[in-house]
Amino acid sequence: METISENRCFGGVQGVYTHGSEACGCPMTFGLFLPEEAQDGPVPVLWYLSGLTCTHENAMVKAGAQGWAAEQGIALVFPDTSPRGEGVADDESYDLGMGAGFYVNATESPWAPHYRMWDYVAEELPTLLGEAFALDMERQAITGHSMGGHGALTLAMGLPGRFRSVSGFAPIAHPTASDWGRKQLRAYLGEDEGKWRRHDATLMMREHGFDGPMLIDTGTDDQFIDLLQPEALAQAVAERRQQAVMRLQPGYDHSYFFVSSFMEDHVAFHAEALYAR
Repeated sequence: METISENRCFGGVQGVYTHGSEACGCPMTFGLFLPEEAQDGPVPVLWYLSGLTCTHENAMVKAGAQGWAAEQGIALVFPDTSPRGEGVADDESYDLGMGAGFYVNATESPWAPHYRMWDYVAEELPTLLGEAFALDMERQAITGHSMGGHGALTLAMGLPGRFRSVSGFAPIAHPTASDWGRKQLRAYLGEDEGKWRRHDATLMMREHGFDGPMLIDTGTDDQFIDLLQPEALAQAVAERRQQAVMRLQPGYDHSYFFVSSFMEDHVAFHAEALYAR
């Protein structure tokens, strides 16, 4: 692992690191904020998964999360959204290929050799973080924005017992029924829609649910709300009687102005679960 940068931030350190990824078959870069408490021992972890077109950097510099995480003594992990580099398959459109990994393990050509973002986020990067930094990997929570909200929800429900809480900012909530989903799931996983189900938060909610608290925020003026389908997830939550708070925020769009406006709420929400006995 190589250190790209480390900057003093709210009493802690905001770092950027790169390493060779066995899962993705290429170098991968991630951001990690360690609060001041990490100098004295392991701290709980909040994962932030970013959306389409993003890298590790977008949320790291735009979401305003570090100050709230420092206040709660929580580490923040900012993974990249896809493999990158020479020899990694890509597409001309913004919503497929680099920057659009959708947090799945691709099985189809030309994506299969590198696009294994589920394994990267679920297995490889947590192992690396636990070995290299003062992190309490027994206390993890996860959040994300848009495509990253989709990833946060499906990882939380697909890895029972891993995360104490889950939240999402304008998550893609029902990708098997949306143009933000069907295109990518078909490209990465093939025509068998049965293989798509574990990557759809609405279907996962109906079939599995989440053993813990959930918080979802979506703006009423989100320009992509018809693609996100928050109402489908809300119906599944109600049918399952899942512990959840789902909010429509009046006047907010899909941007990081929206994300940063409610970041304090989300960090505090996760802190309550991470510090619960």
